[in-house]
Amino acid sequence: MSYPAKMENPSSMSRHLAIVLYVITMAAVIVGVDFLFFRDRFWERLAVNIGIVLVFAAFYLLFLRRS
Repeated sequence: MSYPAKMENPSSMSRHLAIVLYVITMAAVIVGVDFLFFRDRFWERLAVNIGIVLVFAAFYLLFLRRS
């Protein structure tokens, strides 16, 4: 007899959803900046993409991470 998997805490599920939405937003910003400004410039595009990821990571660590 098989029992359903244990449900996660609702606050934990909403936290996972928030993180997924945060990553999707970061990817959308990266793709948007790539296509609007740096279509044919590889090194500038790479540097800006790394910068965007670092800004998103810093914002996450400063404001969104819970102890």
